[in-house]
Amino acid sequence: MVNVYYDQDADLGALAGKTIGIIGYGSQGHAHALNLRDNGQKVMVGLYAGSRSRETAAAEGLAVADVSEVTAASDVVMVLIPDHVQGETYRNEIAPNLKPGNALMVAHGFSIHYREMVPPDNVDVMMVAPKAPGHRMRELFTEGVGVPGLLAVHQDATGNAKQIGLAYAKGVGCTSAGVLETTIKDETESDLFGEQSILCGGVTALVNAAFETLVEAGYPQEIAYFECLHELKMIVDLMYQGGHNYMHFSVSDTAEYGSLSRRERIIDEHVRENMRAVLREIQDGTFAREWITENHEGRPRFGPMREAAQNAPIESIGKELRGMMPWMDPK
Repeated sequence: MVNVYYDQDADLGALAGKTIGIIGYGSQGHAHALNLRDNGQKVMVGLYAGSRSRETAAAEGLAVADVSEVTAASDVVMVLIPDHVQGETYRNEIAPNLKPGNALMVAHGFSIHYREMVPPDNVDVMMVAPKAPGHRMRELFTEGVGVPGLLAVHQDATGNAKQIGLAYAKGVGCTSAGVLETTIKDETESDLFGEQSILCGGVTALVNAAFETLVEAGYPQEIAYFECLHELKMIVDLMYQGGHNYMHFSVSDTAEYGSLSRRERIIDEHVRENMRAVLREIQDGTFAREWITENHEGRPRFGPMREAAQNAPIESIGKELRGMMPWMDPK
């Protein structure tokens, strides 16, 4: 069993007198900065000179400066820019301005685990990872509700890293829902595996394969879309609410029998072995090296893959059908 921490286990006093530098102001960055600010913390936002987010952050009353300036002025530095730019930004802007006793923090362990960021021995290194998109995290915070989070202490140079990490988690609202203790290794590898095997890669591939199977058999694209993609939300919502058992309880006996009697034929041992291979590539660094190289080379493979996915037949018919349901506009 992992340790779980709540509000009573965290003391915002551990951040007293400290300046917190938030590097980045995207989905996560804006939520962290605003939640901490609203919880009484001194926050600065570090952005590159031409960032369009400068005006947005300043309009919220936050101090904004270059990444190097914010790092130099901060005691706690939380890096919330995309994984693929963290290494270069760290080496050029953050590392030269870290001071002994500072805390370097991340919300995802990729760059620490795969050594794109290699902190000096005289700083604390922690991860606080809220388990929700930033806009949802901020929305719930304003309603007095937090989202669960993860805490990992990777390096404790001061002897206070855990207390500071818990205080930070409380400042962004996570301890009100519960913060699970983990390691950067476990968070990074399990997060990447989840994304690739089911949450993003596996589920889209399974939906596409089912859609294409029906269309190839002569069923209308519209019917295939509704059966294989549109109704997925209902099923996921049921599982999210009460697990697989609640989902099976909520659907018809016909659907439950079909699920239990056929699922091993869809996800068979061959699929499981492919999942194990994907996990091995995450564990041994193959995927990380591939992704870092992909970005250094200008994304020659990622670009065409993204374009092909965006122009798949299921996307075209989906756009048309969603036009019938304006309440689903993702804005």
